[in-house]
Amino acid sequence: MDPQSTQYISSRRTGGAFDSPSTRQLDMWADSFKADNSPRTGTSSNMEGDAKVDKSEDANRGTVVVSRSSDQEANKPSDKVLRRLAQNREAARKSRLRKKAYVQQLETSRVKLNQLEQELDRARQQGIYIGGSSGDHISSANGAANAGAAAFDLEYAHWVEEQNRQISDLRAALTAHVTDIELRILVEGGMAHYDALFRMKSVAAKSDVFHLVSGMWKTPAERCFMWMGGFRPSELLKILKPQLEPLTEQQVMSVDNLQHSSQQAEDALSQGMEALQQSLAETLAAGSLGASNVANYMGHMAMAMGKLGMLENFVHQADNLRQQTLQQMSRILTTRQAARGLLAMGDYFSRLRALSSLWAARPREPA
Repeated sequence: MDPQSTQYISSRRTGGAFDSPSTRQLDMWADSFKADNSPRTGTSSNMEGDAKVDKSEDANRGTVVVSRSSDQEANKPSDKVLRRLAQNREAARKSRLRKKAYVQQLETSRVKLNQLEQELDRARQQGIYIGGSSGDHISSANGAANAGAAAFDLEYAHWVEEQNRQISDLRAALTAHVTDIELRILVEGGMAHYDALFRMKSVAAKSDVFHLVSGMWKTPAERCFMWMGGFRPSELLKILKPQLEPLTEQQVMSVDNLQHSSQQAEDALSQGMEALQQSLAETLAAGSLGASNVANYMGHMAMAMGKLGMLENFVHQADNLRQQTLQQMSRILTTRQAARGLLAMGDYFSRLRALSSLWAARPREPA
């Protein structure tokens, strides 16, 4: 214990009560207190300053992070905007498709219109339009028939284009030696294509059967081999048979039987057509040809019209025979043989069309 505190305690004890310390003692205590506490006070002040600096730096870093995050959120488009952009792109795509379809429709209509105009000019050149009231009736009837014939000619032209594409695919498949499964798909497509032709002809026969029978929708070389508005099945089998070899004995027998039955059906239809032509001629020649009996004339014309309606039935039966022959031939042959048969048949008709083009373009001697 220091002397000052000893003196202070003894003075308290002697006086019986505490006396106030002297000014010198207070100054000594104050100096001692400052000496003891001054280092602690400096350290505390430094720590508080460092803490404040750290908190300020953390606050600044937090502010920067929040600012960057806010900028990214502001620059990122919302889901609503993205959906709207996607909808706009889809609407633009659909608009382009509609425009393309509309242009194609206009082009198809233009082609049909040109075809109808050509048919109209050809009809006028042939003298179909006759003056007078009765001529007006004939003109309207022939106009409807010509419209149906023009529509059929246009559809048949598209059919030929599609057939050329199928023939090219068959040729490539046979050259590449594809599997029978792939080849079967092409064969079935080719058979379905011929079925579509027969349906087209059935509709056209109801509109103008004379157009089908005359073969005006075919090239000149093809018309030389026409029979009742199409090819003779038996003659076609004769052409195709060498292209299908080698055939088994059973296949040879089946093809021969099919050819024989087709020939018999053709003969029966040809005889029926001859009988119809004979009956029609007799009906038109009945009575006095030079007489001016209107009632007699109209009666015979009505009978002739009734008989002429059978012509459509003959053409329909001939197409049925052609279709059944192709289907039966497809069942006799293997898949690869059927593909070769369709290829040979397509090449045959293509050569006939090429022959017509060469004949039309041949050099002619001046008259």
